Amino acid sequence: MTQFKLEGFDLDRFVRETLDEDLGVGLPGGGVDVTATSVIPADARFQGVMDSRDAITVAGLPVAEAFFRHLDPDMQIELLVEEGAQVQPGADLMRLSGNARAMLTAERSALNTVQHLSGVATLVRQYVDAMDNPDCTLLDTRKTIPGLRHLEKYAVRMGGGSNHRMGLWDAAMIKDNHILVAGNVGEAVRRARDAGVENIICEVDRIDQIEPALAAGADHLLLDNMSPETLREAVGVIAGRAKTEASGGINLDTIKAKAATGVDYVSVGRLTQSAPAADIGLDFTVE
Repeated sequence: MTQFKLEGFDLDRFVRETLDEDLGVGLPGGGVDVTATSVIPADARFQGVMDSRDAITVAGLPVAEAFFRHLDPDMQIELLVEEGAQVQPGADLMRLSGNARAMLTAERSALNTVQHLSGVATLVRQYVDAMDNPDCTLLDTRKTIPGLRHLEKYAVRMGGGSNHRMGLWDAAMIKDNHILVAGNVGEAVRRARDAGVENIICEVDRIDQIEPALAAGADHLLLDNMSPETLREAVGVIAGRAKTEASGGINLDTIKAKAATGVDYVSVGRLTQSAPAADIGLDFTVE
């Protein structure tokens, strides 16, 4: 079996709970694939090929493999492309051979996962290509589907992007509501610094907020909803004293101009929030 490990992510639990949801485990009459068990003989065997119907960036094949092996540990599975590969329409991604009932029961969970993660990776690759700037890094955000954050952020990496915070625990992200309660930008940053927080990201949406944030100890400024002209001015004011990130209102049409302003990062929430599923199919034949 392909080794697949993400820090903080329990693959076995994810597979088990996803299949239990589909099978209705714990519900009256649940715990069974009614169609497969009533129509397909217990000893029937299938061969299958998973393929892409569109040009995509691939992510999630090892997770799909885990779904099939959970129901048939002896299933023969061959992954035909590497994670992060860019493939053309018609490319074969995975070849399978094993118990027919197991394949049919795991099929939808496996496909849903690969379609979603490959959709994220494909969109990320489109943004990286549109940005066309090796000196600027594309970041994701916390706008992820609950329960899927580790997988979606993995898909971002497969598409050529990088991860921002993994959650609320690994950096302070001071935004407008924090500033509202604290009173001003400088006071909000000072409170985080006095609390011993090492990584302090502070959102600013005006040039006059930059100096107070830097003076208080911010080491990463999120420049929110600024035009390219204002971003250039902000980068000049900051002058390398903190990392700079453009955020807000960024799409495939605007990312290149914003990345060209000299910022270190560009963050885009829609990478995980709005990525369309990739068109991937799985066709079976009887052995």
